[in-house]
Amino acid sequence: MALVLMVIHGTDGDVLPFVRVGRALRARGHDVTVLSHEYYRPVVDAAGIGFVPIDTISEYEYYLADAGDQADATEIGEFRHHFDRTGLFAQLRFECRELLRRHRPGHTVLVGAPISGQSALIAAEATGAPLVCLAHSPFQFQALSRVGWLYGEVLADRIDAARAEVGLAGVRDWPGWMWSADRYVGLWPDWFDRAGTPAPAGVQLAGFVLADDGQHEEHAVPPEAAELLAGAVPPLLITGGTGRLLHREFYRTAVEAVRLLDRPALLAVRHRELVPDPLPPNVRWFPRLPFPAVAPRVAAVVHHGGIGTLARALTSNTGQVILASGLDRPDNAGRVARHGAANWLPEERWTPREVADAIRATLAAPRPAHDAGPDGTEGAADAIEATLPAG
Repeated sequence: MALVLMVIHGTDGDVLPFVRVGRALRARGHDVTVLSHEYYRPVVDAAGIGFVPIDTISEYEYYLADAGDQADATEIGEFRHHFDRTGLFAQLRFECRELLRRHRPGHTVLVGAPISGQSALIAAEATGAPLVCLAHSPFQFQALSRVGWLYGEVLADRIDAARAEVGLAGVRDWPGWMWSADRYVGLWPDWFDRAGTPAPAGVQLAGFVLADDGQHEEHAVPPEAAELLAGAVPPLLITGGTGRLLHREFYRTAVEAVRLLDRPALLAVRHRELVPDPLPPNVRWFPRLPFPAVAPRVAAVVHHGGIGTLARALTSNTGQVILASGLDRPDNAGRVARHGAANWLPEERWTPREVADAIRATLAAPRPAHDAGPDGTEGAADAIEATLPAG
């Protein structure tokens, strides 16, 4: 039995695939611990794997709110201010200490994400333990060298201070350091890779790992949602994921388009302050919905282009209208649109009428029957297991 230490930050689309892979490794007999946000403790506990909180729930909510405020920031210095305000440098040092404290020489593998896994990179360098990076979307590889440059420009002193605490010298080549993991795994299938800039040579593609908590069969559809789903006109589903790093017009535009269509809709938004007020009478707001149960029953999904939502809609053979802005979302949207499984609009085309037209076209088309590809959970677990120290 080996020890697998996983570090992951972000929202459902980031954290829950790691939990699913961790659960698969535990089923194979390995000792697995996840370092992540306190908000995800119930999900990690339900998976039967170890958990180390890197923050409190209030700190996590503040982090999400502050990240959301950076959506329109153009000064790279604001990136450092975000780290300062949200305590991310202290969190980095805490993660490094925990990884080194828990490390078992000759029996440990580290797992992180390419862009946010600095503590895993530091721990791997300090201990010699192998490191596997699981990437959620192709954009993470496309942006990795640029992110390394940005870290070198505005965060170098703080990251180097964390390295010094564990006896490491400062980073000389920041892009090279960001590419220094032992193995990189893409959590998407071959067809998705071919639909845009392909992953770099040597990256193993495992397939989509759905951002479900693994307990959805226990999560009943809320009665109000069940009522709309059972109606004569199937509702639309509108969601911008579980984070707040969204274009400010996303929800307002999507809801107004639904009003123009006079269609019922389910609006899944975790943060109440992001919900347009007032809502049309036929749009119902829910903080969360069990997407595995809901997505196959809606007429179409209107979403932001997050990889977890996109993969869930593909798996459910549900039409998609994607309003993609920022980060990996335009690249994700372009890939699935080229595959013929979605209509997508860049932000310069976000008018209620054009979004309504895109929804109307999606509803008029035959329901898609595109193969999302194999579940990537076991493939990702295989890749991690292949790097485990012998014995």
